[in-house]
Amino acid sequence: MSSTSAPFGARPSYSPSGVVRPTAYSILSTYAAYIYQNQPVKLVDGQLEAAAVGDRFIGTFQGVEFTDTDGRRRISNKWTISTVGTDIVAYATLDPSIVYEIQSNAAMTVADIGAQYDFTTASGNTTTGLSAQMLDVASVANNASFRVIGLTPGPNNAWGDTYVIVQVQISEHQNVADVADY
Repeated sequence: MSSTSAPFGARPSYSPSGVVRPTAYSILSTYAAYIYQNQPVKLVDGQLEAAAVGDRFIGTFQGVEFTDTDGRRRISNKWTISTVGTDIVAYATLDPSIVYEIQSNAAMTVADIGAQYDFTTASGNTTTGLSAQMLDVASVANNASFRVIGLTPGPNNAWGDTYVIVQVQISEHQNVADVADY
């Protein structure tokens, strides 16, 4: 896997509190952007929106349910651009201590633990609904989006591989002061 680029966004792995519980929010009907599962999201005037590189954000998008214009209740792991709906309930992770797994877009080493990186620009798969964002290894900086805390355990995933899967925490959480580089 670490030699194959197969991005999935920032997937919640575990929480030190023991449970990853998505929190319910809303999305503005006709919001004009895709939001994919595991994509970083932020709160703007109480509504979820896709976070851009450099934005402070609350967590990652986990899905949405809404009533469509035909009166049917829909459940999806992605928000489709400009969807018209009512009773919109969108789910996102919120706990700043959650540990996420994300695939890097270049090789990393054990020396990268503690370093901070941004994610790549928003993209995703409209069929599966999964984010295709990766950890942007070239973006290493103090106060970047994610802080690397370790390697995701598993077969075929090792430091030095081209597309390593690492464990990260949000270092620019919207509800917490920035966590500077160690």
